Amino acid sequence: MKSIIAAGCVFAAATMVSLAGEGAKMKITSPAFQEGGTIPEKFSKKGQNVSPGLRIEGAPPEAKSLVLIVDDPDAPGGLFTHWLLWNINPKTTEIAQQSAPAGAVWGKNDFGDAGYGGPQPPSGTHRYFFKVFALNATLDLKSGAKRKELDTAMKGHVIGQGQLMAKYSKK
Repeated sequence: MKSIIAAGCVFAAATMVSLAGEGAKMKITSPAFQEGGTIPEKFSKKGQNVSPGLRIEGAPPEAKSLVLIVDDPDAPGGLFTHWLLWNINPKTTEIAQQSAPAGAVWGKNDFGDAGYGGPQPPSGTHRYFFKVFALNATLDLKSGAKRKELDTAMKGHVIGQGQLMAKYSKK
């Protein structure tokens, strides 16, 4: 399954999530790596497999919740999801390393786990996108829902977004 970005929308499999082309531009950063930089091994499956700390700025005041999605569009089988969190309090400005904000709901990643699964490319260098979305609603999804369910639930509710891209190479 490939991810295609066109006209302010992300298409993943048969689902579409509006990226609010006219919505708020948010910023997501990490103290562990820079935009376009290298993700330290500590955050990989080969390392300690802990989620990196993240900082979020610019959530619109009318946001009811935030969503965090981490994925790898370079995986051999297409888009591979590493982390899903939703119903994050919209006032959240920091997610600590190896944690999730209180009240956030965990989705199931493509490793089959509810939680973070670090980079583990089979070969070469892959890009990892840490995406934050502001929604005008909270989502009625149970813990353990998968990416397709999350994408469907988000449709029509995105009012802001931002992303951080970093790379990891198989050593």
